[in-house]
Amino acid sequence: MTQNPPEEARGAVGPDARLDRLEAQVATLAEAVRVLARGLEDVPSKDVPPEETARCARLAHELLLAQHL
Repeated sequence: MTQNPPEEARGAVGPDARLDRLEAQVATLAEAVRVLARGLEDVPSKDVPPEETARCARLAHELLLAQHL
């Protein structure tokens, strides 16, 4: 399975495209942090199984990989 390289690797990109890409990266990072926080939060009224923490970490990693981060 091959992945397409980011736009910057294929040639010159204008400022608007770079800003759009940066905004998408920040949104992806924010979502990855939310997923990690949900998997790691310690709610006294409920037990979080270790599998849930691992699932959230895997999901956060997949989000970052999808955006080439």
